[in-house]
Parts: sequence; C-alpha cells; structure tokens
Amino acid sequence: MFTGIITDIGRVVAVHRRGDTRARIVTGYAPEGIDIGASIACDGVCLTVVARGRADEADEADEADEGDGKGWFEVEYSAETVSKTNLGDWAEGHLVNLERALRVGDELGGHIVSGHVDGVAEVVSVRTEGDSTRVRFRAPDGLARFIAPKGSVALNGTSLTVNEVEGAEFGVNFIPHTKAQTTWGAVAKGDRVNLEIDTLARYVARLADSQAG
Repeated sequence: MFTGIITDIGRVVAVHRRGDTRARIVTGYAPEGIDIGASIACDGVCLTVVARGRADEADEADEADEGDGKGWFEVEYSAETVSKTNLGDWAEGHLVNLERALRVGDELGGHIVSGHVDGVAEVVSVRTEGDSTRVRFRAPDGLARFIAPKGSVALNGTSLTVNEVEGAEFGVNFIPHTKAQTTWGAVAKGDRVNLEIDTLARYVARLADSQAG
C-alpha cells in the first residue's frame, strides 16, 4: 500500500528482457534499508525487490564514494505487467518516480494507492499557467467513468487532484514543487503514463451499478 507521495526519483541503468524483464534502478535510498522482497512503487507499479546493493559496487567505484548513500535495487516484471503499464517503454537512462511501501504510523499525505495500475493514459496537451503546468490526459474508455472533477487519481505513482473532466479526457495542474520532486517536470505531449483510479471511486461505481441492476 502506498500514498502517491513520491520520495525519490530513480534512474534505470539496465533492462534485461529474457522471458520476464529484470531492471536495475539507481536510487537515493540507502541499500541497507531496502529488504529483499520489499515492495517499491516504480512509476506507480508495485514491484518486488529481488536484489540490491551500493551504486559504487555496481560501478566498481573507489571506496571514497561509498558514503554518498546511493544504492540500487533490481525488480522483475512479467509480460502481463508490461501489457497493462508503460514499463515496456523503460530503457537505460529512464527516470522513475519511487515510493516505499506505507508503514503503520506513516503520514497519509496523498490518498490510498495500491500500486496495481488499471491502464495507460496518454498526455494530449501541455501548457504553462504561471509557474504551474496544466496537463490534459486521455484515459482508456473503460476507466474514464471512474474519474471525477476534484477527485483523486494516481499518475505514474503520483497522487493528484483532477481539475476537470470532458468525456475520456481530464486535466491536472502541476505546481512547481511537484515538478521538482517528481519526473513531471519533463512531461511532454504523447507520453504514456500509468493510471490507477481511486479505490473509493471504483467501489462507488460498483455500488451504483448493483443498485441500477
């Protein structure tokens, strides 16, 4: 379980596609604090850590660099995950929004995010509004009905508030802080982003369907 509050921007340094896909991500998280088997949301996708170490171990750097806290971890994901997310677009150098799993007692600053992506949305327009950036997305037709004005949505793992909805398209405003702390500062038209609808919206829609039936 996650909150949609991004705590680090990772960088993909290797992707190996042999059956399932295995990717290595460099992170600011201290490697000794990452457990094998732990869950980390990577661009909103809950993935399991299968290996981890210090970045200098991976790069065979000098011992003088060992104190910088940089680490890496590896994750594996299947063809099913690739089909439902944008992870098939990952390549060396790709930047990734990261969030550690929620712990009991942690502050819930965003909204409840499961890390189970529902589909891929497309960026249809990007425009500057003052210091902020207004981005318009197109959701898959089957998910559009779960998105409501002033409701919550997770995009590439980031908890965001929906401004307006028109059919399958909806808009989100990114303030400077969000752009600086996530990968959204580099958003561009045509980007494919992982979309997870609000769990509450899902159950409200199901309840409405059952009552209508």
